[in-house]
Amino acid sequence: MNSSNLSFLTQYLPILIPLAIFQIGLMIFALVDLLRREHLRGPKWLWIIIVVLFNIIGPLAYFLVGREDE
Repeated sequence: MNSSNLSFLTQYLPILIPLAIFQIGLMIFALVDLLRREHLRGPKWLWIIIVVLFNIIGPLAYFLVGREDE
C-alpha cells in the first residue's frame, strides 16, 4: 500500500467506522424486530432480504413501510 492510499484511509476512517457501526446496529435491530413480529406488509422472507442487502435504506424502509400496526 503506498502512502497516498494510507493517507486516504486514515483521513476517512473516523467517518467510516461510526457509519459502519450504525449500519450494522440498524440492520440487527430491524432483523430482531422483523423476526419477532407476526404481522407485516409483505412476506417476511422478502423483508429479510431487503434489510440485509440494502444497507441503511433496507432497514429504514422496513421501519417506515414494512411494519404493520398491531
